[in-house]
Amino acid sequence: MLKTLDPYKCVVILKDQIHSQIFSEMWFRTFRMAISFIVINVDESEDLYSPSFEIQSNLLLSKTEGCQLYIILISNGVQVTRLLQFGDRYRALDTMSKYILLFDIRLLDKTLFYLWKRIINVIFIKEHAVIDSSGNDLSWFEIMTVPFPLPINNILILWKVDIWAHSKFRKGAELFRDKTSDLQNQTLKVIVFPHLPGVTRTNASDGVRALLGRNENNTTTKFHGVEIEILQAVSKTMNFKCDVYEAENSDTELWGRKLDGGLYTGIIGEMVSANADIAVGDLYYTSYILDLMDLSVPYNTECLTFLTPESLTDNSWKTLILPFSPVMWTGVIMSLLFCILSFHYLARFQIHITSIKNKLDHSTYPGVNNNKVLKKKKVLTLSLYPELEKLDPNIKFTQMREKYQKPKAEGGPVGLYQFSEPVNSALYTYSMLLLVSIPKLPFGWSLRMLTGWHWLYCLLVVTSYRASMTAILARPAPKVKIDTLQELAKSKLTCGGWGEMNGEFFRSLNDSDLNALTKNFVLVNDSEEAVSRVARASFAFYENTYFLKSALVKRQQKLRLQLSEVSLDDIQNQSEERTLHIMKDCIINMPISIGLQKNSPIKPAVDKYIRRVLEAGFVKKWIDDVMQKVLNSEIQTDDAETLKALMNMKKFSGALVALLIGYFISIVSLVTEIVHFHSVVKKNPNFNKYSRRIENRMK
Repeated sequence: MLKTLDPYKCVVILKDQIHSQIFSEMWFRTFRMAISFIVINVDESEDLYSPSFEIQSNLLLSKTEGCQLYIILISNGVQVTRLLQFGDRYRALDTMSKYILLFDIRLLDKTLFYLWKRIINVIFIKEHAVIDSSGNDLSWFEIMTVPFPLPINNILILWKVDIWAHSKFRKGAELFRDKTSDLQNQTLKVIVFPHLPGVTRTNASDGVRALLGRNENNTTTKFHGVEIEILQAVSKTMNFKCDVYEAENSDTELWGRKLDGGLYTGIIGEMVSANADIAVGDLYYTSYILDLMDLSVPYNTECLTFLTPESLTDNSWKTLILPFSPVMWTGVIMSLLFCILSFHYLARFQIHITSIKNKLDHSTYPGVNNNKVLKKKKVLTLSLYPELEKLDPNIKFTQMREKYQKPKAEGGPVGLYQFSEPVNSALYTYSMLLLVSIPKLPFGWSLRMLTGWHWLYCLLVVTSYRASMTAILARPAPKVKIDTLQELAKSKLTCGGWGEMNGEFFRSLNDSDLNALTKNFVLVNDSEEAVSRVARASFAFYENTYFLKSALVKRQQKLRLQLSEVSLDDIQNQSEERTLHIMKDCIINMPISIGLQKNSPIKPAVDKYIRRVLEAGFVKKWIDDVMQKVLNSEIQTDDAETLKALMNMKKFSGALVALLIGYFISIVSLVTEIVHFHSVVKKNPNFNKYSRRIENRMK
């Protein structure tokens, strides 16, 4: 019979010593090079629930190579059952492959029924030994299989497929037919967990397509959502009905958690115990879930992020620096320092040039009585002072010099004292940036040209600053929002999320930015309480953006109902404390799938039809339908009242900060001057408190 099987790419043979003679060298040669064989010899005393390292390695190799057929010819039925249990629990066997087993009544024990709901491409060979009166061997073999998709109740009755006798099949029936394309209107149990946008509860009066289910109180409830729509499409195509129900304490257990002893609660517990065939509840495609059940091909990708509070800190005191960006402020400060130095050194240069001219005049022409000398002096004076050419040439030189030469002031010529000292240069250059005019036009063309262009620069800077400042004061108070992981880590908020599933995944992430957050990650079971903690600026709630948007809308509606019954002052106070924000950065874009029982035989068919639904664009349409109700219920806050350009003390706090800084610097300067006067000036021996010119006496 084995020779008549269609050739496969890879075949695994597990045999004991009794059946070793079947697989002779001649038997393998009949297949030539068409099939790869992995042969595993099993000792009759070996416990296959804990097989040897060699057997485990070969089983892993067969699964890696994608072997399509397992031929298990082991006489001991207990060994076979323990091998199948081992392969199912640790996924050492590919349950989607085809199996040929020897019939043994111990394989049909009630404790093994769950295996024959997963390994459905299997045939049992039952030998009927018959010897006639002449001693001829007339044995024949009965070929049977499990009755999938019919349910297995208290007794497992195998289906008869064909009979092998006289080296041929009696009917020639297909041994491994497809059993999952049509489930013959069987009922599959579906465990649900309401979680947006996968599954939501709805009232019976809502005019949406939904599935009727039962909750923990056995009352009828309607469920709808994206996964309910997908489930309806798949069930219609595969021809099965759904028995939808919720797990016990689903509102507190959520997806489920692990208990002592290896048991689980929630929908995870229902799937691990094989009570449900399908699980819908926005299941994440993570290793934590894949270890406990199978997941269909992802139908959507959700952004998992945090719900954070706005305005954790008030930045109104920064109003004076907000009009310019940090780069712009850096440019303004650097240009101010450069102009201070330029004005100072140009002023010192002008003082130096003036002193040279004065020394030149006194050393060359000490007298004015000689007419010849006066003539030379006149020529030189006219060359140094071209503006004297139009004056009377007979005027005395001393009178011309006293009339036209720039008078000196303390620290240099008039017009240079603003910049001759470093402190004065910094003061007057900074005052020009504030559009405060200098007391006198500088002396010297270099300083005058620089002053003119510096004024144009100051006009542009101040005009831009004023325009930006006006825009800042005219708009509502800025809100500090957390949009990145770095900002969330700096905020020192406690982070948490729903269910053990989120906690395990979040702690498994190996990211330097998340290390500080994972240490303080806490589990919460009440979403309303979590959102309330976020509103109190003490918590950051981790979920998908659809769920967070719905939570925001629910809180808006709840607050609107509460605030309608309180005073105006309470409304203003509460509205400032309850501003929430969904972080823009995604922690991860998580694939979402529908859960199936571990090693479920219907997974290939479910995957195929989910891909068709996804390619047709129905998933996006169903998500929009679910979220449309949420968006319609959202309370818009960007109305005309909030956009009024109202000035208040919070916005004006920036000016108060600047004033306080000025007071502080002035007081420090005053104290410094007083300390310097008493500790330095008064202790000088030449100090006279009755003299008006203390400095001259001290010199």
